[in-house]
Amino acid sequence: MTERNNLYPIFLKTAQLNVLIVGGGNVAEEKLTFLTKSSPDAKVTIVSPMFREGTSALAQQYNVTLISDTYDKKHLNGHHLVIATTDNPKVNVQVYEDCRALDKLVNVADNPPYCDFYMGGIVTKGNVKVAISTNGKSPTTAKRLRQFFEEVIPEDIDEMVQNLNEYRKTIKGDFEQKVDKMNEITQELVEKNKKGKND
Repeated sequence: MTERNNLYPIFLKTAQLNVLIVGGGNVAEEKLTFLTKSSPDAKVTIVSPMFREGTSALAQQYNVTLISDTYDKKHLNGHHLVIATTDNPKVNVQVYEDCRALDKLVNVADNPPYCDFYMGGIVTKGNVKVAISTNGKSPTTAKRLRQFFEEVIPEDIDEMVQNLNEYRKTIKGDFEQKVDKMNEITQELVEKNKKGKND
């Protein structure tokens, strides 16, 4: 039987959540880069005895709070999501156990059994965002798929989203009627596109 990805994808409003990154090395910088690229308004704190120069620059650019300290359970206070990135497996497992005890979502970098969530590949074109997951099995595949979708999704897709949103506001009727009308309109767009390619 083929293995199946049972993860449930969600899009978090990180401007309304507090994210904690534990660690200040290469992996922490990579996670911070990923997070701020996707969500520049994310509320992020990093705790570590040291910070790379690039991490400090990103922190300044995106208003990230840096705490120069070794990890302690008290640092979890007020945070909703936690990402452990230290090069000390014992510390990372401790972060995981502390988070589980406090019902906080946690990701221990590069250690799937100690993750409540994964940070997959992301493509953003205006209001359109596509997230890619390989169930924690292959970050390289997620990266290649991200590159593929960045090429095939047109740059002007946001204009279509905005136009359809404005049109949706003008439709009368209940939810089901609105869905039917939007399906009818978008199906016409698909059919026109197919016809244009076949001509």
